[in-house]
This record gives sequence, structure tokens and C-alpha cells, in this order.
Amino acid sequence: MGILSERTLRTPIGGLRLVATEAALVRVLFEDTPRGAGNAGRRHPVLDRAARELEAYFSGERAAFATPTSAEGTGFQRDVWEALARIAYGATETYTGVARAIGRPLACRAVGMANHRNPLPILVPCHRVIGADGSLTGYGGGMERKRWLLAHEARHAGPPRVVQRTTTSAIVRG
Repeated sequence: MGILSERTLRTPIGGLRLVATEAALVRVLFEDTPRGAGNAGRRHPVLDRAARELEAYFSGERAAFATPTSAEGTGFQRDVWEALARIAYGATETYTGVARAIGRPLACRAVGMANHRNPLPILVPCHRVIGADGSLTGYGGGMERKRWLLAHEARHAGPPRVVQRTTTSAIVRG
């Protein structure tokens, strides 16, 4: 994976720890996640871009991200994460809907596990997945964060201000 660099970004939902290699953002961790290895403090183009884009997202000025990302996971997990990246800003989808989108209509529970293992929350919007009955279900960042993110997007949804990136660039297969 290479040398990791990291930066903590203060947001309305608490601190986000951004972790990147020289080429791509590889993790977004909520402040209450135990710290890992990495070099903090120096300028880093990927971390700088991710921080700018996340600040714009939280201010309601950005609906999609163009920061280069790389997520390690199984083929199934990457398929799920690519489907998550296609859920429109301000919209939600069910686990069943995601399972259908990847051609595995009976894999709802496996979709839930892949959603839970998403290493790039917010950029790959796992918070947009809800229960079949419309209820809010678990979220790795906690239910309060999920509620906040969905309400934030609902307030700011409208004509896209930033072009949604393609799914091939959403998750780098490697």
C-alpha cells in the first residue's frame, strides 16, 4: 500500500481522520476510531484535495467528490461500493436495491456487511442505504451522524453543482 499520511479534519459531525498513500485516499475514519500508523502534519496533495472537497460538502457547496481513492476489498465488496457511489446525493436506497443493482438480488445481508466495511464513508456514501421499510439502520459512524448526513443532503439537494464522477473512478480496483 505504500507510506501512509494522515490528517484530521474537523466537521459538523466530529473529526474525520483522512488517510492516504502518495496517490490516493484509502480511508476515512471517524474521530472515535483508534489511531493507526501514518505521517501527520506535512503537505500532501491527496489529503489537501480531500479536505477541500469535504469542507465544501459540509458547507453544502459540493455533492460529489473527485479525490482519487483506492479501496481494498473483495470483488463483491468493490461491486457494492461502486453501487453506493451511484446513489444520488440527497437520495437513499435499500439494501435490497443495492443487491439488485449489482445483480445479486438475494445478497441483502452480504450487501450490509460490505456496506459496513466501506473504508471511505461519505465519499462512498454508505449513509444513503436504509432498511426496506424506510427506517434508518446501522452506520459505522453512529446513527446520529447518519441522521445528520441525510438531513444535510436533503437540505442541499437540487440541481447538481459538481458533476458526479464515473463509477470506474469511484473505486480503484487493484
